[in-house]
Amino acid sequence: MKKIKIISGVVIISIVIAIIFFRSENSPLDNMSNLPKGEYLSNSTSPNGAYTIRTYLCNGGATVDYAVRGELIINNKNKKARNIYWEYKINVSEITWDSDDTVKINGHKINLPRGKYDWREDK
Repeated sequence: MKKIKIISGVVIISIVIAIIFFRSENSPLDNMSNLPKGEYLSNSTSPNGAYTIRTYLCNGGATVDYAVRGELIINNKNKKARNIYWEYKINVSEITWDSDDTVKINGHKINLPRGKYDWREDK
């Protein structure tokens, strides 16, 4: 009987921890670093050459619509890409530069280098 209580307690605690973890803002399900790679769409470099934006079309398959992922490369750094754009139910990417540090991807303004757009946060 004591073993059953201990096992039940561990299971309940594990379930509560899992619920808290996956509902948090930093959940791995919502993390932009976990987005699918996708197929290359386009790229654009900032007017001063400091940044490059690359976009990719992500095919969700038969039951999920297309999405576009955009990544930022800081050209004078180690050229490691960081996801800064994620939009669902779209299959094109239009990149325009407002300034050296401000880009619009499909009309969504992103201030670089720290800004981002994630449709999941647009609720």
